[in-house]
Amino acid sequence: MKIILASGSSRRKELLEMLGLDFEVKVSNCDETFEKGLSIEEQSKRLAYIKAKTVFDETTGDRIVIGSDTMVLKDGKIYGKPHNREEAIAMLTELNHSVHQVITSICVLSQKGSEYKEQLDYDIATVYFKNMTKQEIENWVDWDKPYDKAGGYAVQSKFGVYIDKIEGNYFTIVGLPIHKLYDMMLNIENKMNLC
Repeated sequence: MKIILASGSSRRKELLEMLGLDFEVKVSNCDETFEKGLSIEEQSKRLAYIKAKTVFDETTGDRIVIGSDTMVLKDGKIYGKPHNREEAIAMLTELNHSVHQVITSICVLSQKGSEYKEQLDYDIATVYFKNMTKQEIENWVDWDKPYDKAGGYAVQSKFGVYIDKIEGNYFTIVGLPIHKLYDMMLNIENKMNLC
């Protein structure tokens, strides 16, 4: 079956490559506006679903479409992708020397013959930031230009020196809970060769 990643994220692409999957990328250009009245978990799952569904509806044949969405949360506030330097610095200043959560939802839609299947789940991990100086925050933003990263940082980059510890799955923080993806793929293929 053809596998399609409904995301332009280089991190998600690298994770699928790490798993040895043969896939193509088709970026979903869906409307990611939040829907009122939904919990954070429901909001995240909804965004992962509409990303996958948009691409699924634009393709045909036996296929598996993977959609995902990542949000950073602290005290009920959602930190998405910063739009500019000032916003990135402000985000990291608010997250500095504190604890926050990262929620990543995953949606896998599949068509195999006449059988259509929808699988949707999420995972949450907790991140503990060390205390960064104002100069360290500005240096990071100027070096990485983290405008494609929820919360303005990447745990898998050299920013990791500012992370004291994490609780939960590391790949959830990176942007794709591969432990959940693995189970979903097994529900479709009954086997998944990782070696």
